Amino acid sequence: MSRARAVGYHFTLSVVVAVALASVVFFLWFPASLRDLAGGQRLFWTLVCADVVCGPLLTWVLFKSHKTKLALGIDVALIAIIQLLALGYGLFSLASARPLAFVFEVDRFRVVSYADITESDLRYLPSWAKPWHLQPPRLIGLRMPTSADERFESFEIALQGVEVSQRPQHWQDYSLSADEVRGRAKPLTALRKQRPDKAEVIDRAVGEAMSNFRLGETNNPDELRWLPLVARNTLEWTVFLDPYTLRIRALAPIDGFL
Repeated sequence: MSRARAVGYHFTLSVVVAVALASVVFFLWFPASLRDLAGGQRLFWTLVCADVVCGPLLTWVLFKSHKTKLALGIDVALIAIIQLLALGYGLFSLASARPLAFVFEVDRFRVVSYADITESDLRYLPSWAKPWHLQPPRLIGLRMPTSADERFESFEIALQGVEVSQRPQHWQDYSLSADEVRGRAKPLTALRKQRPDKAEVIDRAVGEAMSNFRLGETNNPDELRWLPLVARNTLEWTVFLDPYTLRIRALAPIDGFL
């Protein structure tokens, strides 16, 4: 086999693996707007560049047709190990960064990923929130501290930059926070008035929300509600909520705090 043919086979195999990973990353871990919000798209393309480019490049450098079968076998094994290690590290980074939950906290939603959970709190993480699971992000309510010790601990942890919504022992079923969410959610007219410069973005998000319709939900765009959405790297997103089910029907890059 010539060097060019070996590189071609390796490149083709790497592309097939990348396409398979893309289906998981973009349809399960980082669907739709979460690709930009949580950085999944950037992480994925970094991984693809490392996997698709570096692997075949190593094959080009090391492959020599005059080598013995044993030498070629050792080279192929080394390349495979290096590429698999790089792939594994990249997948772990993606799995850790993927959104696990949209947690409602006081007057906003927060996107929480596995990387946001401190090591001491991982034992409280529910089984569905493990990084390698393929489930989409869940809507979660927040149980506020109920005792003086809990309040002091939460205050102490908050000083270290860990929000109470990032602590799974305070999570609760979303339905238990429904009244609070409904009371805090704002009408769409208020967002249009507050952010006239984002009229096109709002219209696009409303269109997405209307296409994301389920039985028992509104089909009147003027009835939609919204709240600010924050994540590790941004405070400038907004969620669009159904007024009846309070399900998130769309996300948009709009600062809801102004």
